[in-house]
Amino acid sequence: MLECVQTETGPNPRFAVIWLHGLGADGNDFGPIVPELVARDWPPIRFVFPHAPRRAITINGGMPMRAWYDITGMEIAQRQDETGIRASIVELEALIAREVERGIPESRILLIGFSQGAAMVLSGGLRHARRLAGIAALSGYLPLDQKLITERSPANADVPIFIGHGSVDPVVPQMLGMLARDFLRGLGYTIDWHGYPMAHQVCAEEIADLRRWIGDRIAAGSD
Repeated sequence: MLECVQTETGPNPRFAVIWLHGLGADGNDFGPIVPELVARDWPPIRFVFPHAPRRAITINGGMPMRAWYDITGMEIAQRQDETGIRASIVELEALIAREVERGIPESRILLIGFSQGAAMVLSGGLRHARRLAGIAALSGYLPLDQKLITERSPANADVPIFIGHGSVDPVVPQMLGMLARDFLRGLGYTIDWHGYPMAHQVCAEEIADLRRWIGDRIAAGSD
């Protein structure tokens, strides 16, 4: 099991958010925005921020850093590290299973990711065998897209998906996010798409949109 930073908004959490960070960051990256995301009248939520394993990253001269998979060149959607991606899907499955063991069903588990983490929650979440509460991909893209056609899970065919992306992102160009949006829509998924005038980051408007989206998922899961 990956080492994680965890925070609970109250005792006996009824929902869980598993949030995957981007390349070179760690599980501490997004913890500070939890207070901005959570409404006082929501049921208790457990936020789980795992640390990706350290691995050599080709594009950075083989320097080891926390990453969900290797990046071999500037064209990040090409020459994908399928072995690394699939290994991280297994790690994500273990994190989901732990939440189920702790009493939170998959129908109350949200997956959120930024950049590489966004690529992973889309890849892993859409292949997960049981229905999740929702998937949010921030400033990411969809790797192994053609293989998803046959590997995707029918249980998550209608899972709510939030995709947000900056229009001037120099790291993961917005076009990659738009390609993911259009590809998934072509497979029948409903995408809640949001573009923002920002670079490779999150902004106040995106946090507000994500808060509303999470609130809708909580309302649906509390019925």
